[in-house]
Amino acid sequence: MKKWLLRLLTHVVALALGFGLGIYLLPILTAPQAPTVAAAASAASDALFTGRFRRDLRGSDLLHWGEGAVSVGRRHIVLVGRLAPGPDYKLYLSPGFVETEADFARLKPRMVRVGDVRTFENFVVPVPDGIDVSAYDTVIVWCESFSQFISAARYR
Repeated sequence: MKKWLLRLLTHVVALALGFGLGIYLLPILTAPQAPTVAAAASAASDALFTGRFRRDLRGSDLLHWGEGAVSVGRRHIVLVGRLAPGPDYKLYLSPGFVETEADFARLKPRMVRVGDVRTFENFVVPVPDGIDVSAYDTVIVWCESFSQFISAARYR
């Protein structure tokens, strides 16, 4: 009986570990090629505002963080930097600074979703027509699947 329980326990642990690694590695394996620093800088050339993603925000941790320079323009939002890899990242603009899940939930009704973040080193996200970036002051990366704060930068 003890051998059977030990085997069951080791199989459950292996299955859980494999599932967790799959969730972590799949976005990395399926991510498109990141824009080069030169391509990101070119897209950021019309930026109206700049900010920085920092690892030391209250809601960031070992697995959920961003770092680097963020440029916000009428046509593109650009990161020259890195994000912790993860699934289903979305880029939002907020009228107030956000650094935790609770902040995000409180301000989400007044936010606008800009688009998907598909790369983890540098990104260029097009700003859809009709979004006035000057009406907001913070750019946020949010994991939609797990309702997890990744990073934010105040740009105004």
